[in-house]
Amino acid sequence: MEETDLQDIALETPAEDVFIAPSVHRHPILAGASYTHHSAIPSTIADDMSTECVLGIDEAGRGPVQCHHFDDSKALTPQTRSSLMQKLCTPDSDLYLNCGWATRVMSARDIAAGMLRPAGFYNLNSQAMDATVDLIKETFAKGVNVREIYIDTIGTASVYQKKLERIFPTTRITVAKKADSLYPCVSAASVCAKVTRDAALEVCYQSYASENEGTAEPKPAAQGWGSGYPSDAKCSGWLKEHMDPLFGWGNECRFSWSTAKDLLEAEDASVKVEWPLPDAGEQGMRMTDYLVTESTNGDAEEHDELANWFGCPVAESVF
Repeated sequence: MEETDLQDIALETPAEDVFIAPSVHRHPILAGASYTHHSAIPSTIADDMSTECVLGIDEAGRGPVQCHHFDDSKALTPQTRSSLMQKLCTPDSDLYLNCGWATRVMSARDIAAGMLRPAGFYNLNSQAMDATVDLIKETFAKGVNVREIYIDTIGTASVYQKKLERIFPTTRITVAKKADSLYPCVSAASVCAKVTRDAALEVCYQSYASENEGTAEPKPAAQGWGSGYPSDAKCSGWLKEHMDPLFGWGNECRFSWSTAKDLLEAEDASVKVEWPLPDAGEQGMRMTDYLVTESTNGDAEEHDELANWFGCPVAESVF
C-alpha cells in the first residue's frame, strides 16, 4: 500500500477518544435506523430571527450535514476534528453561541436497502441529495433566515445546483467540487459529518465487542475494525474474520458494498442462498387455477372451484 493511502486511512480512522456528539443517538444507530438531529438555534440568531445566515453542507460516508465555520476538515487530524466538535457542543463557547448545525445519519442498512431493492435502483447520490433537500427544508421550517447555501457536490455540480435552485428559488446556492476547502461553512459541515460518523462507528463497535468479545472494556474501534473504508486492511480483515456464514454481519455493515458482497458470494463461502426468479408464465393466474377437485369417477378433474367450494346443491327430494 502506498504511503499516501496509509496517510488517508489514518485521517479517516476515528480518534481513539472521539467525542460522542449529541448527534449520535445510540438506540437508532444500533437498530440500523436512519434519523436526523438538529442542534438548538444559536442565541445570536434566536434573539433576532431576521438575522441573515449562511449554510454549508457536506457529507462523510453518505451523511449530508449542515453547519458553519472551520478550516478544511481533510487537513485536520481525527483528534483535532473531535476537539472542534466538542467546542461546538460546549455551552458558552463562541462556536456554540454562533453556530447551529444538523446531521442526517443514513444507516448502512437503509442505504443498502435502497441500492438492493428489486424495483427501482435508489443509488447513493440520489439518497444523499434527498437527505440534503430534507435538511434544508427543515432548517427553513425552523424560521432560520438562510440567504446563501454552499454545498460540496454530489455528482455533476451544475446538475445538482440547478435541481436545488428549482426547489429553493429565493436562496443563492453554490455547488462546487472540494467546497470544503473553498468555503469555511462547508468545512465546518465536514467536521460535523466526520465526527458524527466516527462516534457512530465507536458506538457500534463498543456494542459489538461487548457482546462478542466478553471484555468489560473493549478496545476502541480504531484498533478493532479501523476506518470502515475498503482500502483499510484492518477493516477488510475484520470483515473476513467476523463474518457469519449465513447472515454476514450486523447493522453496521452496508451489504451493497462490493467488498461485503464479494465475501458473501465467494466460491468457498460456507452457505450459498439462491433466490428463484418468478416465472413469467405465472403472471395473471387466478388463485383458483391452483385448485383441483375430484370428479365422480375419482379422477382429478378441474371444475369451477368456487361454485363447488361449499358442496353441491341439495336436491328437493332430501326434504
